[in-house]
Amino acid sequence: MMKTVTLKIVGMHCTSCAMNIDFELEDLKGVREASTNYAKQKTVVTFDPNVVNLGKIIEVIKSLEYEVKVAS
Repeated sequence: MMKTVTLKIVGMHCTSCAMNIDFELEDLKGVREASTNYAKQKTVVTFDPNVVNLGKIIEVIKSLEYEVKVAS
C-alpha cells in the first residue's frame, strides 16, 4: 500500500530547486511520485514503505543541502 507524506523544505531558491528535488526523489526505488512546490516550500511524496522509508527520503533531500521537516 502506498503512503503519501508532505515535507516542509527550507532552502529552495527557485523553481529549478523544486524540480531537482523531484528528479532525485523519483530516482529512488519505491518512490512513485514527488511533487515539490517552490512557492509553498513543500514537497508531497508518494512511496511504498515496504521498499523505501521516510528516513531515506529525508536523507536524499538533505544530501541536496536543503533542510527538511515533516509537515503537520
